[in-house]
Amino acid sequence: MSLCSLVDEDPGVRSVALAALDMGVLHQGSLYTVTAPAALFVAAILDHPMGLAEHEGHFPWDDGPPRSLRAALLVWLGQVAESAAYGEDLVRDRTDWQWAPWHDGIRRERDPDELAALHACREIRPALYDAVEPFLSSPDPHVREAARGAAVPLLLAPGLAGRVPPAAALLRAHLGAAAGRRERASVARALSLWEVDTSDLLADSDPAVRVCAALGPVHVDRARALAVLLDALRDPRTTDGWFPEPLPGLDGWFRFTVLRSALALAASFEEVAPVAIGIVAACGTSVVDFERGPILLRAFAGGYDPAHPLTFAQRALLRAFVDTDEATGGIGGNMLWFRAAGLPENREGIAALL
Repeated sequence: MSLCSLVDEDPGVRSVALAALDMGVLHQGSLYTVTAPAALFVAAILDHPMGLAEHEGHFPWDDGPPRSLRAALLVWLGQVAESAAYGEDLVRDRTDWQWAPWHDGIRRERDPDELAALHACREIRPALYDAVEPFLSSPDPHVREAARGAAVPLLLAPGLAGRVPPAAALLRAHLGAAAGRRERASVARALSLWEVDTSDLLADSDPAVRVCAALGPVHVDRARALAVLLDALRDPRTTDGWFPEPLPGLDGWFRFTVLRSALALAASFEEVAPVAIGIVAACGTSVVDFERGPILLRAFAGGYDPAHPLTFAQRALLRAFVDTDEATGGIGGNMLWFRAAGLPENREGIAALL
């Protein structure tokens, strides 16, 4: 594939070229030595006149509505930025809804080519952001959303902290009453992840905006932010329905992201225990790697220590696992998480602790 095909006048050629970017240059989030040069090329053509052209997806699963080439390229740059940022801040990574404790070891085992590709993609982030920033104010809402999706991980780079205040001002300009839930929630999430004060948005009239404003790691009002997240987890079906199409940078059910943020924000497991135990006790509606496992690991932060008696909350959580074991594989199905928490990996072993 020639990168120049991305701006070909034939929409079919453009579609194939975009598919090649996804499959050959950033396959399932993997970075290659060609990724950084390709990303710089993509950044350079964002303002190309062909960027206004609409195209349809190349793959059968690309069943969404046609979008502009510019929006598609911005989405791709956001995916490059997300891959480049992963592993840079382990605390931040652990709030990702897909993180599992065994991922840290995998990330450390990179061959020289992988490391070279990673460093190259991190080094070009200032140039990528320079290209993305103008589109944060695009009149096209789809382009604005794609630009936010790229800007969020780009500005997580340690060297770009100084670009956050003007970017935050650009985004706040779109928080007016005329903006819909999706845009306002997306802006709130961006500000929160950039550690901008979102205290005002924690009192927003829209619960989706309030929750997105609480997703970041730092809050002036931590207790209120945690309460917002826990309220959303008490009604997960409604929470999952807020964004039928995931916000940029988020896949999976929205409640997974809300839960990870709540577990990270809590000063102790006891703060989240009632809601967390309710999730585990919900049998088949609770998902191993994205709900039950992270809850278990938060309850035993630092690992189970036989020298210390179980707290009331820990005991109640383990009882929920035992009680729902037959219906959910509550222990056997969570074996890797029990192992990571330093706990017995079978029902009998857990029951003996109770």
